[in-house]
Amino acid sequence: MTTIDSTPDTRLITFTEIDSWVDVIADQELPAELGVPALVGSVPVAVFRTHDGTVHALSNLDPKTGASVMARGIVGSRGDVPTVASPLYKHVFDLRTGRCLDDESLALARFESRIQDGVIQVRAAG
Repeated sequence: MTTIDSTPDTRLITFTEIDSWVDVIADQELPAELGVPALVGSVPVAVFRTHDGTVHALSNLDPKTGASVMARGIVGSRGDVPTVASPLYKHVFDLRTGRCLDDESLALARFESRIQDGVIQVRAAG
């Protein structure tokens, strides 16, 4: 005779228990000083590589208009701060934090990014 345990599994799976890294683009396919758009889950993300090879991921949504255009922004720097300028209103954002350097009321969401086995990955928001 087979018995079935009908006790519900009450363990909670936390966000950190789920592998939430999403492949975006092959590392060698993203040139320096450019961005690419990606959907990470249902979130529009812009992934950038700076001249020193560092990879950054921010929201692709321009905070002033909501348009999905930040990946087309101009990558550069202000002093030692790596930046991207919105292609619409030219607001400049710190690629490391998402903070707007021109208007304190604006910011872009920042996402963790990494290069794993030759692929640029972004951690999905959970």
